[in-house]
Amino acid sequence: MRSLPHLLAFLLIITVSADAKLWLPRIFGDHMVLQRDHSNPVWGKAEPGQSVTVQIAGQQHMAKADSTGKWKLSLDPMSAGGPHELVIDAGETRKFRDVLVGEVWFCSGQSNMQWSVAQSNNAEVEIASANFPELRVITVPRVGTQEPQEDFEGQWDKCTPETIADFSAVGYFFGRRLHHALGVPIGLIDNAWGASVAEAWVPREVLERYERYDAYIADFDKRCVEFPPVLARWEQRMQKWIDGGRKGKQPKQPRDPRSGQHRPANIFNGMVYPTIGYGLRGMIWYQGESNSSRAADYRHLFPLLITTLRERWGQGDFPFYWVQIADFQAESDTPQDHGWAFLRESQTMTLDAVPNGGQAVIIDAGEGRDIHPGDKQTVANRLVRHALARDYGFDIAYESPRYRDMEINGNKALLTFGSVSDGGLYTFDVKEPIGFAIAGADRQFVWADAKLVGKNQVEVWSDQVAEPVAVRYAWAVNPVCNLYDRNGLAVTPFRTDAWLPAQE
Repeated sequence: MRSLPHLLAFLLIITVSADAKLWLPRIFGDHMVLQRDHSNPVWGKAEPGQSVTVQIAGQQHMAKADSTGKWKLSLDPMSAGGPHELVIDAGETRKFRDVLVGEVWFCSGQSNMQWSVAQSNNAEVEIASANFPELRVITVPRVGTQEPQEDFEGQWDKCTPETIADFSAVGYFFGRRLHHALGVPIGLIDNAWGASVAEAWVPREVLERYERYDAYIADFDKRCVEFPPVLARWEQRMQKWIDGGRKGKQPKQPRDPRSGQHRPANIFNGMVYPTIGYGLRGMIWYQGESNSSRAADYRHLFPLLITTLRERWGQGDFPFYWVQIADFQAESDTPQDHGWAFLRESQTMTLDAVPNGGQAVIIDAGEGRDIHPGDKQTVANRLVRHALARDYGFDIAYESPRYRDMEINGNKALLTFGSVSDGGLYTFDVKEPIGFAIAGADRQFVWADAKLVGKNQVEVWSDQVAEPVAVRYAWAVNPVCNLYDRNGLAVTPFRTDAWLPAQE
């Protein structure tokens, strides 16, 4: 006869074991949003060979766990609405309550996507007014690893002042606009990591297909091998500092390259993998600053990242809209080459490299002294134009004007732009277009005079260049420029030349 404490312990073990038989990742949970009009996948684990039944909104589906216990099935498409209850039975039952059906968007990238509502402009007002019970959010913690993770620590929450303060500002403002415009539930999944490089978002085996990434991978492999002795030396210094009464400056702990956001595939394995397959409408992306020293590779890497995510998701060429990196650092008195200008060009080139992509130009929304500008509302407003126009049928402008071609007439260059709204081009603050530079065959750029010619053309010249061959606009780390369309969409930075920078 067992004593009462032993009996309780035995029953606890039995209960824990039973609970462990049916498992679903935390991307599924109370208050979640499922993508409307989509065959949403549901997956998890059970006892090998166990039959699994999933029910929601009057529909029922069955699957059988394979020899490893994994199972997966798809729900029939549903219209926006709810709340519903998702019930999973596999010898035991799990219930997810208050499940809504609407529009689901992933919010990914580095620190400017991670940047919270509480850190943004008008934070107190934004937080106080964040009462949208049908807008739901979940954040994937920042985990970097070479081993694919099946789950993460997180939960779905209703949008309230208490839950939204630490959520992605760009993601929230984007989702709020959609919620207002569409009148349906919105689900936002934030899986951004500050200072992350694009290589960390791509599976290692994908990067290894291309020789251009060999050096980057090899460098990180070397650093990871060399790190344990570095860590041991720091631990010795720390112990000596502690034993000495903690006098003087504390030894700085070295950053572990093995688990950081710069190691190839780390973010894909730790933050993307546990969510792959979840039903979505699309992704918004804000990243690039950390790749500016490798802007030429980004021409290939960024389209590769987009294509790979779409392939792994298995839900077609879903919308992928990104933010071109903003203006930053000191303004230059003379025309300049800069890694950020070339990175922006690589982002723009991605428009022609992948289908169903879009770019929000924010060359006017940055801050020279802060790489994290507080104006995340403008960023979200320009991103959401793409979604509203292209995915939801709203008749609004969404593309920033983009350079199309150039004609040389004597000492003047006539530039023609595409994606210009009926209102034509517009110069902010002053009448003359600002931000153009022009060069002859000597490749020496000087600031240019310019004027609007018609609704979609700009004439550019300089008395210092008798025979121009190339023009650049907003081509600097922090350019002074003022050209828009009448909807307030900033003209996309560009160059007409193909002269390679030193890094290429």
